[in-house]
Amino acid sequence: MHKTAVIALGGNAILRGNQKGTTQEQYKNLEDTLQNLVYLIKDGYNIVLSHGNGPQVGNILMQNDAGESLYDIPAKPLDVCVADSQGSIGYMMQRTLQNILKKEGINKEVVTIVTPVVVSKDDPAFDNYTKRVGKLYTKAEADIMTAQKGWIFKPSPKKKDAWRRVVPSPKPRQIINEDIVKNLAHAGVIVIAAGGGGIPVFYDEEGHLQPLEAVIDKDAASALLATRIGADELYILTDVPFVYKDFGKPSQKALKSVSQAEVTHLIEQKAFGEGNMLPKVESALFFITNGGSKSIITEANMLGQGGDGTQVVG
Repeated sequence: MHKTAVIALGGNAILRGNQKGTTQEQYKNLEDTLQNLVYLIKDGYNIVLSHGNGPQVGNILMQNDAGESLYDIPAKPLDVCVADSQGSIGYMMQRTLQNILKKEGINKEVVTIVTPVVVSKDDPAFDNYTKRVGKLYTKAEADIMTAQKGWIFKPSPKKKDAWRRVVPSPKPRQIINEDIVKNLAHAGVIVIAAGGGGIPVFYDEEGHLQPLEAVIDKDAASALLATRIGADELYILTDVPFVYKDFGKPSQKALKSVSQAEVTHLIEQKAFGEGNMLPKVESALFFITNGGSKSIITEANMLGQGGDGTQVVG
């Protein structure tokens, strides 16, 4: 039996912080990242890929604003923006990876699945909006948007006197089409799914899927997907080689291999940054707690180079 690995690409795998975000830049970044996964494919792993979409959704939302204000083009709701980003990023990943496979002499198909993810409309996240999306506004502009559209804004932590829209980030509860993902992966097809955490939906009283104005954490959705399809390993790729305890403090320490119990203790000690590394560590722990054999958090360049970053094991 081949092992199955779910690999979650961080936003930096597609768009670097110092870049404008051109299509050419994103293709080059994807090529550099995806090339590092070839050794897993050659080792016989079944591969499922997910990806971040924060910058891309932000750009789509800004395009919405520009089209609405300048040309009276109706803006798309957030769930459709997430779907747009899933399709476009998935296509870019699919084309890039297919070309890499051809160069390496590997005969495999790659497919992208636009993936809704079920959340609860009663999730506590809907009482505490935390996920920042879209562009920066002045306070006056934010007040206008609140009056016109009911949006909620919070100050930007990165720029003084700037405000940014915030939306809920509920927990993923079910991956729509998870059986299709599993069957395709086990048949040797490389599957791209749950991009950007998935499109947040819920079941109404009649059992129909309805959208929600929210975004789902990509790593949490990837961990759930990995658990649901019975994956052996979960890789969370980010922009640092290791998870660090007490990052940025004198007590900072790189973690190489940590047990489930150790990670739980460190989370209780608040040893990880809430806005960046904590969700990744919690997702890795979720996967291990629910039957996974190994979670790895690292940067893509570490893969296949004799080091696998931070490993969380049972």
